[in-house]
Amino acid sequence: RPGAALMAVVKADGYGHGVLEVARTAQAAGAEWLGVAIPEEGLQLRRAGIGGPILVLGWTPPAQAASAVQADLTLTVSSLAAARDLAFAARGAGLARVHLKVDTGMGRLGVLTGREGLAEAVAICRLPGLRVEGAFTHFAAADEPDRTFTLRQLELFQDFLARLEEHQVTFALRHAANTAALIDLPESHLDLVRPGLGLYGYLPSRHLRPPPGLRPALTWRTQVSHVKILPAGSPVGYGRTYQTVRPTIIATLPVGYADGYPRSLSSAADVLLHSRRCRVAGRVCMDQLMVEVPDGLDIRVGDEVILLGQQGGDSIDADELAGRAGTIAHEILTGIGPRVPRVHLHGWEGADIGREATPT
Repeated sequence: RPGAALMAVVKADGYGHGVLEVARTAQAAGAEWLGVAIPEEGLQLRRAGIGGPILVLGWTPPAQAASAVQADLTLTVSSLAAARDLAFAARGAGLARVHLKVDTGMGRLGVLTGREGLAEAVAICRLPGLRVEGAFTHFAAADEPDRTFTLRQLELFQDFLARLEEHQVTFALRHAANTAALIDLPESHLDLVRPGLGLYGYLPSRHLRPPPGLRPALTWRTQVSHVKILPAGSPVGYGRTYQTVRPTIIATLPVGYADGYPRSLSSAADVLLHSRRCRVAGRVCMDQLMVEVPDGLDIRVGDEVILLGQQGGDSIDADELAGRAGTIAHEILTGIGPRVPRVHLHGWEGADIGREATPT
């Protein structure tokens, strides 16, 4: 909706892409707000010199309240008890900026929308030591084709805000829309939208029509560390779950589940090597994995391997790996571990290869 502000959700290390560069890029592109999950993520941004409004979307432990308020982080309050704890813990640090979380059907954080929840919200908004600047809810099923439940959540939220207004409680910012609702439910945009996964080039559901130009922002690449030809009948990896049926080229890659490549992809996923798909052979190890190389492919130590991204005319994305691992793209991306260097580029060309995730 024209006029709605943008909050770039950069929690979980910018969905695995490297939070500092993602945050700076988002702000340079016009994001007025940044969203994080926990206070420490917001403090990390502040220590790096990143200004502007930052909303902590999750719970703030009382022990972290004073430092969060001193850093001018906006905090989420979800109950009267938590709001009192926050106000008490932050005393002396200044007025705590907060947004009220409203539970309209997620069953997670937030005050409920019934009579008791209304009284609780009014009491929160009248607490000394807090400046309640916004209110928000979170959609549980905005990525589903049937929008009935999401529309009901939006209706509950707007009705709750209207009832609060009858008690002279109003908010400068009302927000609800995540990536799916940003694309598919314009009436939910209100004053602020909160895209997460969509910022990184993915959609939370395949039924959504991608906006023009949307593509994955990250390439995860590594290189071949060892090559050998194993005779027929040779086991590969822990548990000997894979066995060659003919003389087979096996390439070892220096990436494992400790780097975020899921063990559940053992013998179940492909990588790209010389623009050809190579299947993971056997169990993914903590620090390494092995792949079966097609006959006739001339490979050498140091050759580039794509775990996520494009090579030649083929590509592997987080949705593909998630489907094979029985999870979602969010988990694949956020699981890429700290041992994997992040190299930030403005295009595909000129990237060094190695054990790296390269947002481009």
